[in-house]
Amino acid sequence: MKTIKAKKLNMTQLFKDDGRIVPVTVLQAEDEVGEDLINKKVTVIGNSKGRGFAGVMKKWGFKGSMATRGQSDKPRAPGSIGAQTPGRVMKGKKMAGRMGNAKVTIKGLSILRVDSLEKKIVVSGPVPGPRNNKLQIRIYEN
Repeated sequence: MKTIKAKKLNMTQLFKDDGRIVPVTVLQAEDEVGEDLINKKVTVIGNSKGRGFAGVMKKWGFKGSMATRGQSDKPRAPGSIGAQTPGRVMKGKKMAGRMGNAKVTIKGLSILRVDSLEKKIVVSGPVPGPRNNKLQIRIYEN
């Protein structure tokens, strides 16, 4: 297994000969890359986009309370967080907090094109993080 360090440039799409459209991500490799990488299966590892401090509706998809019946300032609140017994908040409870900026691994991608002069790699599908995000590409031998 070979590892290449790269930087995410942008996303685009390729048009196949049979008329299919394939979403791809263009990456800038730090090391030299060769044409022998085409059609190799890869795993891409990087940090996801940071979303800052997020409430429970954004972070976990909670529904929220109704807007009527006296709900002036609580429609986006999480509601009850537990019963009187055991008298504490259970571990793993879905609550508001920092969202994103976590290590993400995307498996099952493949290299579709390689530009060895500009050190660019075109990978099928999305990869984690914003533009200019540092990534690791793990190449598996077929």
